[in-house]
Amino acid sequence: MDLLRDLNPQQQQAVMAGTGPVLVLAGPGSGKTRVLTQRIAYLIGQMGVRPYHVLAVTFTNKAAREMGDRVDEMLGQRGRGLTLGTFHATCGRILRREADHLPFDSNYVIFDADDQVRVVKQVIKDLNLDDKRYRPHGVHASISRAKNELLFADDFPVQTYRDEVVKRVYQRYQQTLMSSNAVDFDDMLLWTAYLLDEKPAIRERYARRYEHILVDEFQDTNMAQYVLLKHLASFHQNIFVVGDPDQSIYRWRGADFRNVLRFDEDFPSAQIILLEQNYRSTQSILDSAMAVIDRNPQRTKKTLFTERGQGQKIMLRELYDDRETASFVVDSIAGSVASKRAQPGDYAVMYRTNAQSRILEEAFLTAGLPYKLVGAQRFYGRREIKDILAYLRLAYNPKDEVSMLRVINTPRRGIGTKTIAVLRTYAQSLDLSPGDILLELGVSAESEHWDSLPNRVRTTLSPFGKLLSSWVALKDELSPLELMDQIIKDIAYRSYIDGGDDEGAERWENVMELRRLAADYRDKSLAAFLEDVALVSDQDTLDASANVPTLLTLHAAKGLEFPVVFIVGLNDGTLPHIRSFDDPEAMQEERRLLYVGITRAEDRLYLLHSLNRYNFGYSEPAEPSRYLDDIPMSLIDDGYSGGKRKSSRSSIFRPERWESPTATEQVVEQEYAAGMRVAHAAWGDGMVLNSKIEDNEEIVDVFFEEVGLKRLVASLANLEVLL
Repeated sequence: MDLLRDLNPQQQQAVMAGTGPVLVLAGPGSGKTRVLTQRIAYLIGQMGVRPYHVLAVTFTNKAAREMGDRVDEMLGQRGRGLTLGTFHATCGRILRREADHLPFDSNYVIFDADDQVRVVKQVIKDLNLDDKRYRPHGVHASISRAKNELLFADDFPVQTYRDEVVKRVYQRYQQTLMSSNAVDFDDMLLWTAYLLDEKPAIRERYARRYEHILVDEFQDTNMAQYVLLKHLASFHQNIFVVGDPDQSIYRWRGADFRNVLRFDEDFPSAQIILLEQNYRSTQSILDSAMAVIDRNPQRTKKTLFTERGQGQKIMLRELYDDRETASFVVDSIAGSVASKRAQPGDYAVMYRTNAQSRILEEAFLTAGLPYKLVGAQRFYGRREIKDILAYLRLAYNPKDEVSMLRVINTPRRGIGTKTIAVLRTYAQSLDLSPGDILLELGVSAESEHWDSLPNRVRTTLSPFGKLLSSWVALKDELSPLELMDQIIKDIAYRSYIDGGDDEGAERWENVMELRRLAADYRDKSLAAFLEDVALVSDQDTLDASANVPTLLTLHAAKGLEFPVVFIVGLNDGTLPHIRSFDDPEAMQEERRLLYVGITRAEDRLYLLHSLNRYNFGYSEPAEPSRYLDDIPMSLIDDGYSGGKRKSSRSSIFRPERWESPTATEQVVEQEYAAGMRVAHAAWGDGMVLNSKIEDNEEIVDVFFEEVGLKRLVASLANLEVLL
């Protein structure tokens, strides 16, 4: 059959798997998207399943679009009616359809990440809590974790005083969302799981409808998503999941690679199929990746192989510090591009944390080389874009208090904080939203609220109320683009945002780009437009056509591929991150993160670490990442000949990796002891707390009076013994 012609035997086995549960463990670059789309086509084209009865879920809009395009190419009109999209988009459709069973209306809005933190910040302020002690981002993260575990505010477990505070914030936060007729990203999963769990008739209706369920990136599912899938598959049991536990790197946002183990337990009859042939990388790159990941326990071992050949060795480089590393990256790219050996867009530079991008950006700017930065200020996070979207959200749902607070005095219209406070307090006293009051003030002076508010307040608010009333009346008559244009005209937004300078011109051009995006929704609703832009991810906004190097975190690199990859900052404390040292599961995830980075490379891979790093303005010795020690010497080109270092710098690998078996090592003797007073040229006086020999180097822990605790390599630190 044509559907199977270009598939390898393992892929064919997955596509042709019969009914019942199927678990496909797909290595990186093994063609899992092809398998998923071919499986959909096989179900519809060969097994005669109606598209209406097929559900396929992904994690990004980009993946959903790619899958949809491939299905359309294979099936054409026969694929119409298929439910295909992200988890959140799929849940969004269910929530709007079943809103009668929920505490919010079908025209709810979705609060994005900034909105969510802003609400938490306001709640902390309203509760008179110290936002230095209870930081909004941290409190919101606790709320998000609870929702991912299917815990509503009243069910939040309290074991410490902080838990008690978080529970109070969670309760008020949720009240704010409900009064604004809004949900956050986690709510979309939580409320859908609630529906399917608490409403048996609704669960049965959807479980009967979806005869076949297909899931991409299964290792990234959290508990809420796993429960959702179990409910939806409860009738037919035809669930086909594709994932790779070795690429589970989103534990911090609730993803649980153990869902793969749960799947095996909950569906004991499941077929398990391995996809091990890689179509992306050379064998050297794959062997390096396997050497790193094979150290993790509790995993199904995969043997990745490719027909692309062995390829070049891994380029391992030791640089003096972060600045020398950045210069090395820029010089390497510039040299290859100048000699026509590669295109600028062939390169990606990956790092563990966003903060590492700054020095890299400086190096690119100094060299005059353009680049693109993934995860920087996203298009949808720009001030002017958030303004226009907030106006549209408020017109769609006047109860949206977050949007109301953003635009009520933007552009300035004389509505100050005191007036807004009076409006909010008055609305709360009547159990209404501020938007409800504004609408009534805008419609008529006969409103019952007209005489209840101070004269200055109502005369200040009524003009904006009239505008809001007009937009609400037009929202169902006009397309998203037409309504956007009407709002921009009514508030004279261009004169406000474009002051005649370059920055103003750029901001206005961003508004025009938003108009171009809205133009694609001429035949769609305002709700569809707002939902799509709320659920967009960093990868969805990545401009694949720009022929420039890409700078991105290892987390953002998931699902991408590049001919040449630099992974920088491979030092202990950075990767693995220092926060993971005392948590075995976190250390396993750090290893998976490096595995993901390595397997993004197609042809060349550079692994870079530095001898020193800057910490609070001071340079301190840095140890190479312990994970580098797992890569066999036979796979590495370290820039030196003869397999032996010709540098005074200490080897990053165990000495036996570099020296011949008969070589005699010089044994390092311990010079420092606990209690010694020492001095450092930059950090001043301190006391030795501990000293030990590791890999033929003396490692000293010193508490300095001015800068605190530092861990140092004695041979590099030049400590002076005081007594």
